[in-house]
Amino acid sequence: MDAREMKIKAAAAALEHVEDGMRLGIGTGSTAEEFVRLLAEKVAGGLKVEGVPTSERTARLCLELGVPLKSLDELPQLDLTIDGADEVDGRLRLIKGGGGALLREKIVAAASEKMIVIADESKVVETLGRFPLPIEINPFGQVSTCIAVEKAAERLGLTGAMTLRASGDGLFTTDGGHLILDASFGRIPDAEALAIALNTIPGVVEHGLFINLATLAIIAGPAGARVIDAKN
Repeated sequence: MDAREMKIKAAAAALEHVEDGMRLGIGTGSTAEEFVRLLAEKVAGGLKVEGVPTSERTARLCLELGVPLKSLDELPQLDLTIDGADEVDGRLRLIKGGGGALLREKIVAAASEKMIVIADESKVVETLGRFPLPIEINPFGQVSTCIAVEKAAERLGLTGAMTLRASGDGLFTTDGGHLILDASFGRIPDAEALAIALNTIPGVVEHGLFINLATLAIIAGPAGARVIDAKN
């Protein structure tokens, strides 16, 4: 089973949790896109749902495939969000933001009664940090913000390269007009402490540590899909 087949398997297992009439948060990224394609088939077959996309990219795909969309202002309370992750640990703490949509992803997840993460086995880690942590920052004062992030990390014993994400000949810009600082801290022993420290920095708009948001993770591997439950 190749990587895409595992993503499809995880997406298909998540789709079993979608019920008629649900208000859905729809995630961003390659695994989430497989979910959108499968969801569109169900919608074409008569499933009634309304989706809130977490990015312009996801919105375009949903509209192309016929998945009905609303804004989060129109549907401010959601039943379920289904999204991918760059990393997930055994306590359902996540690193997200590899696709640059972490702010909207976190807002949508927080507005949802439940969040299901879909991923392949390569995304499961014992300790978060193998994947560089995306930190969304305001363009104004970006150098000062990067220095503040570096100092906050050092106080927690974290070091490593921090790079503003590039795109083409310039810097990557999020749907909200912000920049992404990718922080290669390596192993993050205390994700909660880092999240709190980053939240105190004025130039940090949001960070890719998703803590106490996911309720279930569906992990696909060569042997099939398995579940990590928040109760574990």
